[in-house]
Amino acid sequence: MELRIDGTEVRVRRPRANKPGRRAFVSGKMKQNTKKASVISDEKGRTLWTGAIRPGRMHDQTALKTEGISDLFEQFPQVKAKVDAGYRGLAKQFPNQVEAPPLKPKKDSPPEEVAVWEAARKKQSSERIPVEHANAEHKQWRSLQRWIGRREYYDETHLAIASLVSDRTAER
Repeated sequence: MELRIDGTEVRVRRPRANKPGRRAFVSGKMKQNTKKASVISDEKGRTLWTGAIRPGRMHDQTALKTEGISDLFEQFPQVKAKVDAGYRGLAKQFPNQVEAPPLKPKKDSPPEEVAVWEAARKKQSSERIPVEHANAEHKQWRSLQRWIGRREYYDETHLAIASLVSDRTAER
């Protein structure tokens, strides 16, 4: 079985001023207050697992390590995964199991090398599309497009919606 792993971000309300941990929710990518969730899907885009919900500032790979997902690669060497560049360290740790996009060639590289890189990157990207579709199915629910409730309740709601999406996609 070959898994697809990715993270998704949802904007949340900004923490009140002068509260500890206020900067923890500011995402480096979106430059806004977010919460992130990790999603694992199969090659058909069916959601298998959603979890590791954390503040927007935490890196994708760190969330998988704290959840214990990276330890499962050691226990199950037959499992393979395709990931994006945010999990490059995981791909270095498990080179035979986790496949990340190839590194970009240097500026002075010959055009042939750049063309090979572009083809490999495009191939790997198109193989990762199912997890992007799984993320999109979660965000079809209005409450996961932008969370306007209290951040404390977001995790439960995200997991509930993910389970509904997983049940719906299991029929494929």
